[in-house]
Order: sequence, then structure tokens, then C-alpha cells
Amino acid sequence: MVSVVAIGRAWAACDVGGGGNGITLLLLTPVIWVAAAVPWLVLHGTLGRRHRGAAPAVGLVFTVWFTWFLVTWLGIPDSYPAPLCPGNVPPWWPSFLPT
Repeated sequence: MVSVVAIGRAWAACDVGGGGNGITLLLLTPVIWVAAAVPWLVLHGTLGRRHRGAAPAVGLVFTVWFTWFLVTWLGIPDSYPAPLCPGNVPPWWPSFLPT
């Protein structure tokens, strides 16, 4: 999943935590996957029956928003002192996207 990879890269770039980051992400991956898959199932069951073109469009918008939310919420912790990343924002994060 893109969000898990982006969170891992943000943690690595800002030196968040230690060696346990891989285990944390490994344990979070199924939870994130289920949280991303359930809205698709709901959309397919409700909106997909009436408007076949709208369900994938709404699902794509939700997926992009959910990925941004997870990366900014989990990947960029405000309370962690990150000397490598000013403002706890990784250097590769696009400046036009808010954190």
C-alpha cells in the first residue's frame, strides 16, 4: 500500500523511533488495508448498484484522501522532536500538500 510505504519513508527520513518501525508498520498494515477496503465494499453495495460510474470515482477520491490523512497523521508526528526534518515534514514531501 502506498500509505504504508510513505509512512515508512517519512519515519526513515525524519529518524522517527528506532528499529521497531518495521514491526509497527507490519502490524498496522492489515488494519490500514481493512480500513481502506471497507468503504469500497460499502460504495459498491450502495452507490454501485445505481450509478456504476460514480462508485469508482467516489472510491478513488476517498482513497486519495485516506492516503493523505494516514501519511500526515501517522507519518508526520507533531510531538516527536525531529532534528533532521524541520517542522517534522520530510524533505521529499510536496510543499503544496498541507501537513
